[in-house]
Amino acid sequence: MQIPILSFKDQILEGIPELLPEQKPYDSTINHAPKRKAILSNEEEKLALKNALRYFDKKDHNVLLPEFKNELKVYGRIYMYRLRPDYKMYARPIEEYPAKSKHAAGIMLMIQNNLDDAVAQHPHELITYGGNGGVFSNWAQYRLTMTYLAEMNNEQTLVMYSGHPMGLFPSHKEAPRVVVTNGMMIPNYSKPDDWEKFNALGVTQYGQMTAGSYMYIGPQGIVHGTTITVLNAFRKIEKEPKGNLFLTSGLGGMSGAQPKAGNIAGCITVCAEVNPQITQVRLDQGWKDEKITDLDELVTRIKKAKAEKETVSIAYLGNIVDVWEKFDLEHIHIDLGSDQTSLHNPWAGGYYPADISFEDSNEMMANNPELFKEKVQETLRRHAKAINKHTEKGTYFFDYGNAFLLEASRAGADVLSENPTIGREFKYPSYVQDIMGPMCFDYGFGPFRWVCASGKPEDLEKTDKIIYAIALYIIAQAQRINYVRKWVK
Repeated sequence: MQIPILSFKDQILEGIPELLPEQKPYDSTINHAPKRKAILSNEEEKLALKNALRYFDKKDHNVLLPEFKNELKVYGRIYMYRLRPDYKMYARPIEEYPAKSKHAAGIMLMIQNNLDDAVAQHPHELITYGGNGGVFSNWAQYRLTMTYLAEMNNEQTLVMYSGHPMGLFPSHKEAPRVVVTNGMMIPNYSKPDDWEKFNALGVTQYGQMTAGSYMYIGPQGIVHGTTITVLNAFRKIEKEPKGNLFLTSGLGGMSGAQPKAGNIAGCITVCAEVNPQITQVRLDQGWKDEKITDLDELVTRIKKAKAEKETVSIAYLGNIVDVWEKFDLEHIHIDLGSDQTSLHNPWAGGYYPADISFEDSNEMMANNPELFKEKVQETLRRHAKAINKHTEKGTYFFDYGNAFLLEASRAGADVLSENPTIGREFKYPSYVQDIMGPMCFDYGFGPFRWVCASGKPEDLEKTDKIIYAIALYIIAQAQRINYVRKWVK
């Protein structure tokens, strides 16, 4: 039977189609999530399939069952690729959404922005950033949610449970239009493998801070916070950014803001990334200036940049550990060092071992997870050892809130020291503790993030002016507080 071609609005209103769409070819041009390790028993696999089939009419189960079973085997998750929409995924002008509520239309806009190929880390797996920050668990959930939002009025609230829409409930105009929960785990069953199992079953997802709440806006969402972190880190060590070096890693999601922030701050930034696809994407999108794949070439380029006091951002396609070790051998001084790989998710693509290719790492991750864990922890020990060599020569290293120090300590790396007051503690501070806290947060200052849902440049200009006025007010208040403190002393 010929499947009718529907408009964008009609596809939104349709939800899960009466007639199943054709299967879609696997798009190798898109950055895909690595295969997840097999973690379900035979009985749990049956439950995962039942959970997936509940979204569909029984007449379609014979077609979908083998398909979902294959997805579970090949990818470790049931994404329902067949249900991925035919229309291009991006944030449209708000008037283009078939919605009864302008608030709901704004949420639809944000969901599509979260899943835009140019924004999301693994768009076809509905993962926005961090390796496992999911907007939804599967495409049926996306379709149902968009339909609910289209039907909603301003006296209703949509309740979401880890990507699963529970339905529209009566509320009132001042109530939230959507209430979201993600990753609801019982403490005694919240180890990484517990989460992996429940995620594979399709009953929970890790929405991170802004993926599962539909507020992610790509690296631009964190570029302000990253910029003031880099600027204040240089202030802390009493150095001008110009001609000085910031070394870090990670370009996948929010970490992709680091090179741009370095440019705004005015320093030399080197950011290592093992994924060739995302490295090229960030170059094409303009988040960094150059890409280098050879360590000797990188050394030569950095020496030139230092000598000429350049402001430049460079992505090194390779493992960050190799860069730390090479710069030590070549006596290249690193002024600031950090790391923004997804070490909250170290065993499923958040951090990659050294001396193993990206492709072989992904295969090992899925097929030999214990060996993969050993190699990651071995690399973390090397990583910390190399950092320690540089900090002994004056490098200022800070943890960027990505669990680097935590996972390094669990791996037995040399990242702990004795504190006579509190006992064992990390050798290096976190960016909140040492930079953003005393220099920004203590004064009630930023970082700020906002979205112009209308898409109109004149509206965006208004929001910029509002934020600028607020920032000036906060700065003035901070200056008064400092004056009073000095006067009291």
